[in-house]
Amino acid sequence: MQTIKIGKHFIGSNYPPFVIAEMSGNHNQSLERAFQLVDAAVAAGAHALKLQTASPDGMTLNVGSPDFVISDPDSLWYGKNLYSLYQEAVTPWEWHAQLFDYCQVHGIIVFSSPFELKAVDLLEDLDAPCYKIASFELVDLQLVQRVAQTGKPMIMSTGMASLSDIELAVTTARNEGNDQIILLKCTSTYPATPEDSNLITIPHLRAAFGTEIGLSDHTMGVGVSCAAVAFGATVIEKHFTLCRDDGGVDAAFSLEPHELKQLVIETESAWQSRGTVRYGGSDREQTSLKYRRSIYVSNDIAEGEVLTHHNIRVVRPGYGLHPKFLDMVLGRRVNRNIKKGTAMTWEFIG
Repeated sequence: MQTIKIGKHFIGSNYPPFVIAEMSGNHNQSLERAFQLVDAAVAAGAHALKLQTASPDGMTLNVGSPDFVISDPDSLWYGKNLYSLYQEAVTPWEWHAQLFDYCQVHGIIVFSSPFELKAVDLLEDLDAPCYKIASFELVDLQLVQRVAQTGKPMIMSTGMASLSDIELAVTTARNEGNDQIILLKCTSTYPATPEDSNLITIPHLRAAFGTEIGLSDHTMGVGVSCAAVAFGATVIEKHFTLCRDDGGVDAAFSLEPHELKQLVIETESAWQSRGTVRYGGSDREQTSLKYRRSIYVSNDIAEGEVLTHHNIRVVRPGYGLHPKFLDMVLGRRVNRNIKKGTAMTWEFIG
């Protein structure tokens, strides 16, 4: 597997998870708010900020027929026309240069999901360090091919995708000589539920495609993301906003800044906790061995007296004989006087 580096960050199991703060449309069409979102991502410790580079005309058609209206009553966007929704959600292209500059000054990586070929050209002009292919665009092989041709790392979400869909996208990228691929397990419902997350797919994806694997997480809270890291996810992407009560196209399933900070902290803790296969305790646990149980004299014993349950017991601490020897010493005679509270040893017997 090729080592992937985005900015100064290496992606892989030997490194803390790479946390991406997804701005999406939570700028609510305010450039000032977009800058505030950058500030919040930096303060929370996120490693990257992600934009979406799209235009309504590049994503859909400006028609009002039923095919172009969201008809799912459970959708956050039920009843909305696709073209109108994308008008509300897109990040104006003229903002991109300012946002890239602002992120550079404030020390956070910025990149984007292009939704059309012209978007890749814009992002190349801005020297984007990597690219994200959204779940709904994974089947747009022209877009996948164009992004692969940049030679930069590609993060591809796999929401709704079959194994053959994923294989086709990965093969398309590799045919362009680009093997810097990170696949994101994703559930394309908004919000998603833990029950639909199926995180056990993560190691299967890694084995199937030989790529780094992450999670594009649309659930509420940070628990699913932490679990994903335990399953081997090396990248975590989450939508975030300044305040869910402010509204916006993605606000309902986005993290607030304090939650984003918790995501960074807890996913790194989850990564640290994976460790290695080990039994017998860590180096730091060695000092705790003394608090295990062992055999101790529980009442004063006179020389020649027989050891019984009355005068020896298995108690804490652990300086005496191992408890597994209890049956071996019971019924034996001691060769000296022994005070209550003395750790039992073999030299007292016989």
